[in-house]
Amino acid sequence: MKVKKYTAPTMPEAMKLIRKELGADAVILSSKEIQDGGFLGFFQKRKIEVVAALDPSPVPKKQSMTNTLKNPQAMEKNQKGQMETELINEMKHMRRILEQQSLQANSFKFAPDFQVIFQYLLDQEIEEDIATTIIENVLKKLEENQVSPTSSVIITEVKREIEAQLDELSFQGISPTARVVHFVGPTGVGKTTTLAKVAAKSILQENRKVAFITMDTYRIAAIEQLKTYAKILDTPVEVVYSIEDYRNAIQKLKGYDLILVDTAGRNYRDEQYVKELTQNIVEAENVENYLVLSLTAKPRDINDIYHSFRHVNIKALIFTKVDETRQYGSLLNLPLAHQKGIAYITNGQEVPDNLVEPSKEIISNYIVGDLIDS
Repeated sequence: MKVKKYTAPTMPEAMKLIRKELGADAVILSSKEIQDGGFLGFFQKRKIEVVAALDPSPVPKKQSMTNTLKNPQAMEKNQKGQMETELINEMKHMRRILEQQSLQANSFKFAPDFQVIFQYLLDQEIEEDIATTIIENVLKKLEENQVSPTSSVIITEVKREIEAQLDELSFQGISPTARVVHFVGPTGVGKTTTLAKVAAKSILQENRKVAFITMDTYRIAAIEQLKTYAKILDTPVEVVYSIEDYRNAIQKLKGYDLILVDTAGRNYRDEQYVKELTQNIVEAENVENYLVLSLTAKPRDINDIYHSFRHVNIKALIFTKVDETRQYGSLLNLPLAHQKGIAYITNGQEVPDNLVEPSKEIISNYIVGDLIDS
């Protein structure tokens, strides 16, 4: 698509220039009034600045009209809607390019079409090196296959590249062989609610006998919340205050298929807390640990949290509060950096409904969804 800026004393004169150079198929992208010339701010003249564009390969008008005359059904509503949507998306994409071009050209890392998508990935809080790799791989693929890089093509290939990056990671939930599962993480990320959702799924869909243990004795509200869920799901709950209590509770609940453990939610920067937690978690073949993280946290904080829990044998990640943010970069950053899969994603407070079993396609949809819809 050819894009050019025109300046003229009036809009009619600007339109004459555009028609003369780009033809009658040109499209006006933007127009504004500017002040031109003058000396020291005086005697300036008012002019019109217009940005116009022309698609070098538009849909042939004669052919479209002929098809319409021969077959009145050729231009059905869905075809019209699709063409309009594609045109609108292309126009929006061109606006993004113009916004990028208004910045210093030296700051561009890629050609404008690709720079727009690259900047979008950065706005999604994807790490710059990951975003760079994604765009570079897409560029290479399109060049090798000699594909014209339209906005829709680039977006589609970016989505595929994100999925390719996640291809080696696991998206399995709690293993069928797991008997004791610990939910660990900082305070306020939604461990207790997530535990209840997983319990409901295990009971209703997998027909497993489930029991609860809570180590979160620092918050009375957390104990009462878990007891409420236990009553609704008709499951027992044991409150433990020491490692001895914990081991006794495990023995007491040995007749259950699955024991879900709600660990204490405290400041993850407190090394003593993390040390105590590590000591209290029993390592065994049928024991699994899941790190629960809120997607509303800053990417740097999420990385710090993971580092704080590095001594806990984390099987996979659980991301909560996906419905409370529009930035999903951490769904890509942390799993790729540490090669950890994602077991579950939660998107609301409802138990058991707001529990998503993730996949690479779901994650790519979260990340580029706004780009596709815009």
